[in-house]
Amino acid sequence: MQEFMGYLITERGYSEKTKEAYQRDLNDFCDFLQNSGEPLLMTVNHLDVRVYLAFLNDQKYSRNTISRKIASLRSFYQYLLKHEKIKENPFSYVHLKKKQARLPRFFYEKEIEVLFNSVDGAEPLDQRNRALLEVLYGSGLRVSECANLRLPVIDFDNSVMLIHGKGNKDRYVPLGSYAADAIQEYIHDGRKRLMEHFGKEHDYLFVNHRGEQITSTGIEYVLNQIIKKSSLTSDIHPHMLRHSFATHLLNNGADLRTVQELLGHANLSTTQIYTHVTKESLQKSYRSFHPRA
Repeated sequence: MQEFMGYLITERGYSEKTKEAYQRDLNDFCDFLQNSGEPLLMTVNHLDVRVYLAFLNDQKYSRNTISRKIASLRSFYQYLLKHEKIKENPFSYVHLKKKQARLPRFFYEKEIEVLFNSVDGAEPLDQRNRALLEVLYGSGLRVSECANLRLPVIDFDNSVMLIHGKGNKDRYVPLGSYAADAIQEYIHDGRKRLMEHFGKEHDYLFVNHRGEQITSTGIEYVLNQIIKKSSLTSDIHPHMLRHSFATHLLNNGADLRTVQELLGHANLSTTQIYTHVTKESLQKSYRSFHPRA
């Protein structure tokens, strides 16, 4: 298992977070084998796999979670097969039904305006919060990409940022004028004040209240505080701003390939979850084209 974890990082180029997800899935399977009296990973057969599937269903896991767990185990046993440690991959014949199709949760444009209006202020953390919202919504970054954003990768002259993303892949994303203005104000005022007050020196863009690099969990906390200050009643997750970024681009005429590049998706099929239309678009089309509208 340790060799497999090393393989995921060095050969597959997976992130530490992805490796941890694989580790959890393997550990859960090991616990299941231990409790069922068959503790050896190397002797697992098709019957064991079917029993494990039944166990996962009994635990009321969602179809997507089960699919991910099985995919992790299939990859692990394929690794064992490739290195001639087993003769057959017991997970190779597992075919699960298609994943549940869920529409991504996003904010409507009017809700985005309400969100931004709630972070007006001249204090250092107010400036940071506004810049944070502008970057997440304006560039569609993942929360980890946002937390790891460094000053040298921001090119104000060309209005782009170089993002080191998932799977160790780099991509350029546009830097909108609103985001650029918010970042400039934050860098030269709020961030500078925080860094000097706590005697910190580093090039991470977003910092916490002590001048240290903000974490992904810290960003989630900040967004939850912003929601509480606003008049919105929904909850928030950083990915909702990424979903909103993609949804609004497509609804306003951007093509799917462009959105794929901007999001840093390896496969177009991942981007296709955003091809839904909003209620506003449905109503507009209905009123425009139906004779009884």
